[in-house]
Order: sequence, then structure tokens, then C-alpha cells
Amino acid sequence: MNRRAVLRLGAAAAGVGAVGVGWPSAAALLAPGQPGRLLRSRTALPEPYRVALPVPSRLAPVRTDSTTDHYEITQRVAELRILPGLPTPAWTYGGTFPGPTIVSRSGRRTVVRHRNDLPQPVVVHLHGGHTPAGSDGYPVDLILPTSGAMPADHAMPGMPGDVATGERAYAYPMNQRAATLWYYDHRMGHTGLNVWRGLAGFHLVADDESDALLLPRGHRDIPLMIVDRSFAADGSFRYPVTATGGVADAYMNGVLGDVILVNGAPWPVAQTDPARYRLRLLNASNARRYRLELDPQPAGGSALVQIGSDGGLLARPVGHDALELAPGERFDVVVDFSRYRQGTKVRLVNRLGSGSTAEVMRFDVTGRDRGDDSAIPDRLGAGVAPLAPQHAVATRTFVFRQRRGGAWAINDLAYRPGRALATPRLGTVEIWRFVTDFHHPVHLHLDHFQVLSRNGGAPGPYDAGWKDTVDVRPSDAVEILTRFTDYQGAFLLHCHNLEHEDMAMMADFITV
Repeated sequence: MNRRAVLRLGAAAAGVGAVGVGWPSAAALLAPGQPGRLLRSRTALPEPYRVALPVPSRLAPVRTDSTTDHYEITQRVAELRILPGLPTPAWTYGGTFPGPTIVSRSGRRTVVRHRNDLPQPVVVHLHGGHTPAGSDGYPVDLILPTSGAMPADHAMPGMPGDVATGERAYAYPMNQRAATLWYYDHRMGHTGLNVWRGLAGFHLVADDESDALLLPRGHRDIPLMIVDRSFAADGSFRYPVTATGGVADAYMNGVLGDVILVNGAPWPVAQTDPARYRLRLLNASNARRYRLELDPQPAGGSALVQIGSDGGLLARPVGHDALELAPGERFDVVVDFSRYRQGTKVRLVNRLGSGSTAEVMRFDVTGRDRGDDSAIPDRLGAGVAPLAPQHAVATRTFVFRQRRGGAWAINDLAYRPGRALATPRLGTVEIWRFVTDFHHPVHLHLDHFQVLSRNGGAPGPYDAGWKDTVDVRPSDAVEILTRFTDYQGAFLLHCHNLEHEDMAMMADFITV
């Protein structure tokens, strides 16, 4: 399927008479394959590889019972130390960025009570969670500040939403496989700004299947949240926000920063043993895509052995020399640092970046050989049985494009809460086709999916396993197989470029 055919398909599905309306010009692209516009910092950038890699702390439950672990998180303003000599005020989960890591057990219920001590309303979404609608983080289900102030942009007649004052408890049944999930703010029209300010954290799920494997664990199992940020002269996060809290029109294609943070630190260094490490890679950037490689590459290639995707373990490991991550995607990989000589400094680089954004972090192989009983088995997860396309009861097409006048839209409709573009029936298999004009990472709530095809051909090299976010390139048509289970209600399909999302590239679907 060529570019012209994809555009014809998109126009027909959206019911429009012209194609290519509002396409971003070439000048809007920072680099090939990289959407967005660079926002430069107004202070000196820190030197790379001067700080140690921080690892987010694990949150302990405030209480447990026979079925449930209970957690509490207070969202509050905190002062971070990211740049040398300058404070960075941030919106945080519990005072840190990233927020504390929650670790759940598959099949054991988790309840997280969020208290909002910030000056604005918030919404919490567990990305990748198989979650009832009431705890999914619907974008107008606000938690107002403890003061109870309602934002002016929400006080509109007929606006739906379950609004709570001060706090809300989110209940997650955790009837899902082990996987690397994350949580972040999902407030309608403000997600990009609020995540940029610091509202993001890991939520890991463990299960017996994963525990039975000899994968790296303990201090050799490291979550890595990769983001880009820009800073003002006083050290605060710089974001092109308007007076109403949205993104400035000049940055509607996505905001790109010039500082790469890993777990909240600029270009950090991790000391490693000559052993295998599990790296849980998360692209939590607003718009930036990454092509990650190790430099130098180990002899023999396959430096990054992928063992998991968004929805958990793959059926079999897949070796890569590089991995491409769109916003919202996760890849669990194993890197064997015993393939390097003692003293080697191994950089994790971004081949889609330039200058400061071409560097990500560094691993220094300095530890002694303390033994390594880990292994990468030939077979990983048993839960990746393919869905059968011949069992699909419906095929639906969703066209992601920019409407005349500038708004990002799905099937030419800007987001309106309560208007559903699909009503899939629980338990049935459907084919959903995503057609794009620009670069859109498409995220589906409630259940994971499997990529069926790209432009009528085979899935891409990074499409294996269960996904909840798929990177759809300009003028692409990607087909997925999905089956929603367990929970009726309203859920979301949206672009995970957060500026596109905030500018109405979302849609409801209602499971029945």
C-alpha cells in the first residue's frame, strides 16, 4: 500500500473531500522521523555524565488485607535539584520525579488513594492497566484541589465527569500479566503541561510466570524513564503555555526539550557489573521519539535483547541493534555487560537526536564479577497466543489527521466527552485500522492488542507481543487485532503525542 493509497483510504473513511489538509510543513520537523518543535533552554545546560543514575523508590502500602494492597500518594509542589546550583519547582507524586514506583501482584487488587495538594485539578491514568471505567482516569473525572476550586474551562453546561474534591481512590483489580506500566496525569486539555511539570511514575506488575524465569532481578532490574525537558533561566521547567493552560499554537505539533533526563537526572551514569541487566525502557516524553543504540556495540550484534513489550513478556526474545520508542511505549530489554571489557564506558545514544539530544545516558562497566545466575530462555511468555483475524466481527477505521483550521482530530471530529466513535462488544475480536497524516503514536485504553499489519504487509520490527501503544508513521495504515474484556463503560483511544492529545486528538469508545 503506497502513500497515495493510504491517503485515499483515510479520506474515504473520514468522509472528507480533500486529503492532506493542514499537513505540517517540512520546516515543522526537527529531524527525519521526529515530530515537534524544539524549545530551547534559557540557562546553561549541565555537563553530561556527571551524576549517578537515580532509581525511583518503591512505595510501601499503608495497609494490606486478604485481597488488597492500599497505597496513598499526595500530589504536591516540590523543589527538585536537576541543574547544578538551580532549583526546579515541579508538580510531583509524593515529592519526587519520577513519582514512587508501585509494584503490584497479578490477581491481587491494588487501591491507590491520590490526594491533590496542587493548585489545579488532576486526573490519574494507569497506562496499560486493565481497569474498570471508573478508575481508568477519564479526562473529565477530576480531582479538584483540596480547596475545591473548579477550573473555569470545566464549568460548562452539559460537561460530563465524576468530580471529586481533594482526593480519589483508584481501584485496580490487576487481572493482567506481569508488565511495565506507568501512571501520569490525564486531565483534558492539560496533560502535556502537567506531565512536563513532573506528574509521571512507574507501576510494575509481577506474576508467577515471570518470576519462574531466570531473568535479571534485584539491583540488575532497572526501570528507566526517558524524557526531554527545557529549562528557564531560573531553573524551572520551561513550557510554551498559554494564559488558559494550553500549549501555544507554534508548538501544536509537539514540544521538544534540549535536555534528556533519565529517571529525572540529566544524562546520568550507571555503574554496572559485567553481567546481564534488565532495563525497563519507557518513553515518557511529550512528543520526542528515540532510536536507542549502545555505543560501542558489542561484538556479534543484538546488543538489546527484547524480552517484553507494553503488555508483558514476548513469546520469544528478539535481538536488536537499535530500538525505536514513540511516546508511551515500553520495551523490556536485557543487556549483557559481560560482553564488554572491564572499564568500558557504554553510551546509550539517540540516533534521532542531534547535539544534546543525541546523548541519553552511560553505563560504566566497573564492577567486579560477582557471578550471574540469570539467563534469557528461548521461550518467555505463554500468554502471547495470537488473536485470529478470521474471528473478527467488525473492522473499524480511525483516521488521525489535522482538520482545516488546525485542530488535531480522529475521523475529522475533535474530542467531545461522551461522544463515542465505537461501541465494541465485550469478548469479541475486532480489527481496528489506524490511518495517519502525520506521526501519531496511537494508545488504546482498557486492553492490549496485537499488530496485524502495516500498509498491508507484515508488522514492523518493534510490533511484537501485546501492545497498548503503536507508532504510526506519516501516511501509514496500521491494523491491529483487539478484544475488550471484563469492563463495560467509556474508554479512550487517542494520540500519545501529548500536545496532539490536548488539542482534541482523542475519542471515546464504549464497551457493551
